[in-house]
Amino acid sequence: MTNPVQNPHLHDDTDLPMEYLVSAERALETEMAGLSALRAALKDGLAVPFQKTCDLIQNIFGRVIVSGIGKSGHIGTKIAASLASTGTPAFFVHATEASHGDLGMITKDDVVLALSWSGETQELASLVAYTRRFKVPLIALTSRADSTLAKASDIVLKLPSVAEACPHGLAPTTSALVQLAIGDALTVAILEGRGFTVQDYKVFHPGGRLGASLKSAKDIMHGGDAMPLVPATTLMSEGILVMSQKSFGVLGVVDELNQLVGVITDGDLRRHVTTNLLEKTAGEIMTKSPKTVAPSALSASVLELLNSLKITTVFVVEDGRPQGIIHMHDLLRAGAA
Repeated sequence: MTNPVQNPHLHDDTDLPMEYLVSAERALETEMAGLSALRAALKDGLAVPFQKTCDLIQNIFGRVIVSGIGKSGHIGTKIAASLASTGTPAFFVHATEASHGDLGMITKDDVVLALSWSGETQELASLVAYTRRFKVPLIALTSRADSTLAKASDIVLKLPSVAEACPHGLAPTTSALVQLAIGDALTVAILEGRGFTVQDYKVFHPGGRLGASLKSAKDIMHGGDAMPLVPATTLMSEGILVMSQKSFGVLGVVDELNQLVGVITDGDLRRHVTTNLLEKTAGEIMTKSPKTVAPSALSASVLELLNSLKITTVFVVEDGRPQGIIHMHDLLRAGAA
């Protein structure tokens, strides 16, 4: 039997050169310094234009048009996506495509956010000229306040000069991260200023596991006759039948006001199996003050509760009264687990 062919590019862990880790650590430290400089700028010269930008974006009737080219373009795409997903209509227009017809996407009700680290990106010229001609507000995101872009803009978000993590100072690394960070800061500040809620977020993220985790308990619970409920005075000979018929592995116990006062689980049955179980009432067997969730609880929170308590079922309760029941399998089917 022959030995499998060895990949000459794969090495044993002991052969890995430490220079890789040294380079990585240096890159991270350089980028961390860039973020620290950005944070300091927000407490100084960047504070006023940042606030003006937030006010402008919150009060426009149109959309935020983000533009850039190269790495700034990639960052701009992400900024536009983040704004759009958190309640601020936005989209990205490539700086080159703008001069080939995409300027028609921009209206007088919009605001343009142009990204250029140097502020001298030639491809932005037609976009800048268009905003000046039709009086569309222009925000510059640049590191140079004396640049062509900055001088033409209504608001200048001047980013601090930072050292690139690239040892040659050429590849946009720290600069791209700083652009990304200020974009995230704008997104968060604006969504909080709008009072954007989890339920609002849910509207824009209906798909995938994220969408599933944003569903509320009332969206996935079983209600009405599907709930395994009995009065506290019910004999366990009947209670076990209800428990079996409903197939949730649990029995809810309510008082005369239909308030959930306890639950009975398989564990409770096993603990009382030798004590004339069938002759006892549900009130005698139940575990009092059970854990419950509200109808508005997110499915992600329900999942965390089930996992932390090592249980598979929980009742959905409002004002003390059971509204529904959720099993772990419901969370699995919804995609939240």
